[in-house]
Amino acid sequence: MRSKCEENKKVIKPIFRNAHYDIRSYGALGNGQKMNTEAFAQAMEACASDGGGRITVPYGVWLTGPIRFKSNVNLHLEDGAIILFSQNIEDYQLILSSFEGVQAVRCQSPLDGEGLENIAITGFGIFDGAGEVWRPVKRFKMTDNQWGKLIHSSGVLDKEQEIWWPSENAWNGSKLVPKLQKKGSMNFSDYENVRHFLRPNLLSFRKSKNILIDGPTFQNSPAWCLHPWQCEHVTIRNITVRNPWFSQNGDGLDLESCSLVKVENCTFDVGDDAICIKSGKNEEGRRLAKPCKDIDIRNCKVYSGHGGFVIGSEMSGGVKNVKISGCTFFGTDTGLRFKSTRGRGGTVENISIDKINMVDIKKEAIVFHMFYELSDEDMKGDNVPFSEETPIFRDIHIQNIICNGAETAILLKGLPEKPLQNLTFRNIFIQAIHGIYCSNVHYAEFINVEVETEKGEPIIMEDCQEISRR
Repeated sequence: MRSKCEENKKVIKPIFRNAHYDIRSYGALGNGQKMNTEAFAQAMEACASDGGGRITVPYGVWLTGPIRFKSNVNLHLEDGAIILFSQNIEDYQLILSSFEGVQAVRCQSPLDGEGLENIAITGFGIFDGAGEVWRPVKRFKMTDNQWGKLIHSSGVLDKEQEIWWPSENAWNGSKLVPKLQKKGSMNFSDYENVRHFLRPNLLSFRKSKNILIDGPTFQNSPAWCLHPWQCEHVTIRNITVRNPWFSQNGDGLDLESCSLVKVENCTFDVGDDAICIKSGKNEEGRRLAKPCKDIDIRNCKVYSGHGGFVIGSEMSGGVKNVKISGCTFFGTDTGLRFKSTRGRGGTVENISIDKINMVDIKKEAIVFHMFYELSDEDMKGDNVPFSEETPIFRDIHIQNIICNGAETAILLKGLPEKPLQNLTFRNIFIQAIHGIYCSNVHYAEFINVEVETEKGEPIIMEDCQEISRR
């Protein structure tokens, strides 16, 4: 069960010059009223120009627009410091970024940087992304009382009265932006009138290396919370990530096409997948060919999310050499979640999962679903040929799992044209309503796997080969 990410591969952390810059020296005022965007920009420029160091944000409420990082800078929030990002969407300029696995025009992230080296965010303060002015809300995710208050506050409803949009600009964007993306438009002028739809991630670091994120709370993101993309040597530890449970695209941490990453002692309570591994979507992801690899995740807790630990569904560049251990999931929709679909391509391999505890999982404790977002009719296609668009999941080893309460213990749904291969389940106890269901799985071992079920057979297999149970 030893992952290759542990073999002679050390994650390098940034080192900073011993120099200190107080944000107040650049005219910042932490009264929650003054806009401090220019003060943060001046402090970043001064610190980076001098060779780097620490920018300190003391106790207070610091209102600001986006903070653009520079190399060799550690942004340090003292205990009691709150950075509150602007609710004025016009403060976030349009940039070329990446979202949901493809290149896209988006609004600039509140915490933003590209092509950097040696950067850090440390301390015990809070970053609040003002997500409520950006996010749509689906009616089924709220109580009648909550929904009533929301629709009478502001915003607009779609024609079906099922989705609330914070502005007409955002609602119009939901119709126009997909058309622009289908045309391949990357012209900012085409998107200017619907910028309210282009929700940024709270943190976006792109093509950067030697990154440390240690200590703060990140909350209330417009979309995904933390998104390192094509980064290497990333250390994330001791942080708390919070998004409302109803938040659309409210992921916690999305590591995309990154290498040499260590995540430890973090807490997540979010509205979508909590800890997620990605590497681009479909043909664009395969062309980029940047796998997410050499990832070590330890001792994290997840209190709400669609999945506790997730790979996919955007994994077209591949995922390999990942280890997750010593984590706990409380009440997530699923526990360990692997998802992909026809069209993605890419290979997920050499994944090691050890010592995971779960309580009150709403759906599957462990799920591999290779028909993600396909209709029932599409799922019936047994004569689809294997091609570069076929996702491959293999050499995945899961052991020492305890789950007290789930709807389904284990669900394995491979593709007929490329079954799931070489899976190992060892020392697993799951208490669930339904047991284990496997289809299109080749070469799997179930060793000391015990499932207590309330309904049906403990294990059902369809179109499987070389399955060992002992």
